Amino acid sequence: MASRSSKAPRKKTTKRKPGLATLRKRIDTIDHELVELMNKRADVAREIGHIKSASGEVTYDPSREELVLDRVADANEGPLAEDSLKSIFRELISGSRAIEQHLRVAHLGPAWTYSHLAALHRFGNAVEFVPVSSISAAFEEVHAGHSHYGVVPLENSTDGRIADTLDNLSRMAVKICAEVPLRIHHNLLAACERHDVRKVYSRPQALSQCRNWLARHLPNAQLIEVTSTSAAAEKATRESKAAAIASRQAGIHHGLSILAENIEDIAGNTTRFAVIGHADAKRTGRDKTALMFEIKHRPGGLADALAIPKRQKLNLTWIESFPLPGEKRGYIFFVELDGHRDDLRVRRAIASLEKRCTRVAILGSYAGASLVG
Repeated sequence: MASRSSKAPRKKTTKRKPGLATLRKRIDTIDHELVELMNKRADVAREIGHIKSASGEVTYDPSREELVLDRVADANEGPLAEDSLKSIFRELISGSRAIEQHLRVAHLGPAWTYSHLAALHRFGNAVEFVPVSSISAAFEEVHAGHSHYGVVPLENSTDGRIADTLDNLSRMAVKICAEVPLRIHHNLLAACERHDVRKVYSRPQALSQCRNWLARHLPNAQLIEVTSTSAAAEKATRESKAAAIASRQAGIHHGLSILAENIEDIAGNTTRFAVIGHADAKRTGRDKTALMFEIKHRPGGLADALAIPKRQKLNLTWIESFPLPGEKRGYIFFVELDGHRDDLRVRRAIASLEKRCTRVAILGSYAGASLVG
């Protein structure tokens, strides 16, 4: 009887995974391509700069930069996180912008204050940062033309309005051209152990935002106000048994230990910063306009003024008031509404306000921005 011919079972072939050396070669090739593409992009940015210069346009266009970052986020399919990709492109934009113009940006200093961090998020590293000692000094820098832009705090989610900023906006011929909503995480920094801390330095706002934590954990420590959170960190490096409330970056910069993280009393603590300059931003379709108006102290005066945006179907997103200085009886109001000053409904609202108010000033139009930090 003929025997059956039996075939040997086939071995499964498994695809070999590339080794470390192969993968690194791929990375090197991709990096080379990226460098070429980034420089091609920079060449195009330089051409745009020449066109802007010839037509008298300003180099920095916050609305356009915000649009580019939004498109990058929309195009992202992973695995890179959106924030990581935006950070990369922010620096790419910053470097390209520096080819067109060397920008000076004033902020409340020294380095690594929250104002400095907001400026970094908006402008990237390829600008000259000008640290100043006060909010008024940042306004003066821009008003006098010593700096192209300034970054100043506008409002905080815990403490509300920043009075110094609003006061300067009422007096200085500058415009808000962008906003930077920044997450604020306070840290206790020191060169000693927590149980040795006898003094805590920081800005009044930072101390206020951490008052409950301080009362629980450092009830006997002396709380001392200074001009900035980074100045507080400097104090903590020079004094034994002293701590500072400041950003993590300030702690790293000054070589301080982080004794406690995120000590703010209210989670989700944010500060909205304004970028001030000499011109409005262009329309994006998701804009805001800040106005200041002055009304006489009379019954129904404010109600009449606030009815105007409503009639134009404009959403009012923010309102603050100050009494007029001196002997005058009346108030200055700061409002923010949805829309750009070039939008028809916004123009109509401004025209109506000018008829009813003793003074109206447009503080700027700018794109609404996403929370960072």
